[in-house]
Formats: sequence, structure tokens, C-alpha cells
Amino acid sequence: MAKGRKTAKKPEVKYAHLFKKTPRDFRIGRDIQPTQNLSRFVKWPKYIRIQRQKAILKKRLKVPPAIQQFTQTIDKNQAMTLFKLLSKYRPETKKEKKERLAQIADAKVKNEKAAKKDKPKVLKYGLNHITSLVESRKASLVIIAHDVDPIELVVWLPTLCRRMQVPFCIVKGKARLGALCHMKTATAVALTGVDKQDERALQQFVASVSGMYEEPYRTWGQPELGVKAMHKVRARQREIEKEKAKRF
Repeated sequence: MAKGRKTAKKPEVKYAHLFKKTPRDFRIGRDIQPTQNLSRFVKWPKYIRIQRQKAILKKRLKVPPAIQQFTQTIDKNQAMTLFKLLSKYRPETKKEKKERLAQIADAKVKNEKAAKKDKPKVLKYGLNHITSLVESRKASLVIIAHDVDPIELVVWLPTLCRRMQVPFCIVKGKARLGALCHMKTATAVALTGVDKQDERALQQFVASVSGMYEEPYRTWGQPELGVKAMHKVRARQREIEKEKAKRF
């Protein structure tokens, strides 16, 4: 060090810090790691991975009109009106059926004539049953679920309804239709008739939805690009615009 040069003195600290710095060390065997969201690194079960891949694949493909028509569902207000009407015609449960058959059996044992009752007007379910009702034109209204899997089970049903001139509509949720029939899910349900006081409500509903499904659906479903593909398309578009700007 040169003799004439003076070193800079450190500034004196008047007040010592109240809290001393104690930095944590996250190396092996030191401080505990902070909690993190590790869902990105989880190896999910195979059925979940298949579900997610299938959902993405559906978005990436161009969908034909026969399948795309199942995205054309009735709106929320129409659905509320419909399910309010359908809830009045729920079929009997297993318990109610058991009680009814027990009463008929008791009447037979006592040699009593059971009072004749009109056939109850209830919702019809089961794909084969609904198909026969449509073919014989006994169905007043057919309600089809939009999320049936595989879709091939019901993809032909709208065409059959149009051909037989049976009104139909597509609603969101096979589970909602299943709940009406005391089941987990139902692909489709049908009404063959309603009480006199509900006839007007049914006619009004049919008139409100008939325009939506009168003509066969002819529009193809356009694919949705992923994030990476969208960035590539935008980058390509920018390059094309730059080239155009250079030319002119």
C-alpha cells in the first residue's frame, strides 16, 4: 500500500439492529423446506390422465355436425320450466312398487276386487323403450342428455325424432335426467302424456324449442388451439406482416 494513501473508515453504527439476520439454509439436512403446491409433479392415476387427454383431444379435433349438435342445449330458463314439469311425472320407487304389489296380493288373498285405476302418466326411460315409443309416435316429448358417453348411443336419436315428427330437446346433464328416474344417470327420457292441467305448459315448451331442432345441424365444430400453437400462429402472422411491410 502507498504511504500517502489513506484508507476509508467504516461508518460508525450508532444503534445496533434490534433483530439480527438469520437467513435460512435449505440444503440437505438444514432448515425445513417451505410448503409448496406439488400437484404439478404428482403422477395422477391412469384413468384421470385418460380423462384429461380425452378432453383436450376433443377440443383439438374438428367435430362433425352429428356430434356437434349435442352442444346446442336449451337455456337455463327453459331447463327450469322443463324440469319443473318433469318432476311431477317421476316414476315410482322400488319401495313404492313393493307396497303397491303387496296391497294387490292382500286383495287377492281376501278375494277382494281391486279398484281399477287408470294407467299412471309417468316418465319413460331406457333407450330401447324410448326408441320403440318414438317409432310408434307415442312419445309427446323426448329429452336427450348432451354428455352421453359413448355418444354413439344417442347420436342417431335426433334424426329419428325428426323423421317421426316427434318433438325433442337436448339438455345438460345425464345425471339430472337420472335423478328424475331414481337412477345415477339416464341417456334420455320421454313423456307419453300429461294431465289436463299441464297440457298447455307442455305445448308452450314444445313451441319454444321446436325452432332450435327443426332443421338438421350442418355446422362443423371448429378446433380450439393450445397455448403453444396459438403463440406459433401469432409469431408466423407477425413475420408475414413484416414481409408485407418491407415489400410496400
